[in-house]
Amino acid sequence: MNRSSTTPWLLVSPGAVLFAGLVIVPLVLTVILSFLTYNYDTGIGDGYTLAHYGQILSDGYYLDIFWRTLRLALLTTLLCALIGMPEAYILSRMRKPWRSIFLLVIIGPLLVSVVVRAFGWSMLLGSTGLVNAALGIVGLGPVKLLYTETAIVIALVHIMLPFMVIPVWTALQKLDPMVEAAAWSLGASRFTALRRVVMPQVSIGLLSGSLIVFGLSASAFAIPGLLGGRRLKMAATLVYDEYMQELNWPMGAAIAIIVLLANLVIMLAYNRAVEARARRALG
Repeated sequence: MNRSSTTPWLLVSPGAVLFAGLVIVPLVLTVILSFLTYNYDTGIGDGYTLAHYGQILSDGYYLDIFWRTLRLALLTTLLCALIGMPEAYILSRMRKPWRSIFLLVIIGPLLVSVVVRAFGWSMLLGSTGLVNAALGIVGLGPVKLLYTETAIVIALVHIMLPFMVIPVWTALQKLDPMVEAAAWSLGASRFTALRRVVMPQVSIGLLSGSLIVFGLSASAFAIPGLLGGRRLKMAATLVYDEYMQELNWPMGAAIAIIVLLANLVIMLAYNRAVEARARRALG
């Protein structure tokens, strides 16, 4: 093997070793852990079993939490798309220096810890928070928002929105504004030009943003833990409870593997569907 053929392998080997050490090895160990037996008296055993997976997939308690996680992640992704796409479109049409200012406003919350933002939303949505205080001023009674699915979705949309805006805005930066203007000159309305010209061009950005938002929302821990409370669990908080509260590490590992596989299946299916639609739209 000559030097020219070994150079690419030498260049990628540090990244490959780092990826294997930080991702592949822990994932393999988690899979092995999920099959180990467990007894509350003696702890983790040396044998292997499928009982953890059978219990998870047959128990309505776990299935309800999985369904809640999927539902809230999909709702968060949909709301981020509905809010983020117009926001990215407006941002792409701004001129300097307003574009830089509003871009800083969009990505600014990423500089603040998720825990800090979660506590901020808990103070806003609490029974004595600003939201209920504003409702009291207009004559409406206090509304229970904290420790509900509504609170989780509101906070997740606030946190995940930049991950939707940035990919869509990046895709819009590659679109020539004259193409949209040409559609107007040919008699298309602004809505038709937006739907038939702009939307197919930004579908890849929308796909990237949707996958990021869905993956992060489905695996979110701080927001459901702080705004959902102990009773309103999601997949990540369930894994935490199995590891830290029940000390049943094989069960927690099995839950984590099931959530990972479900996310991969959903994201790959969505990826294929959106890419196929984009290819048809773009010819």
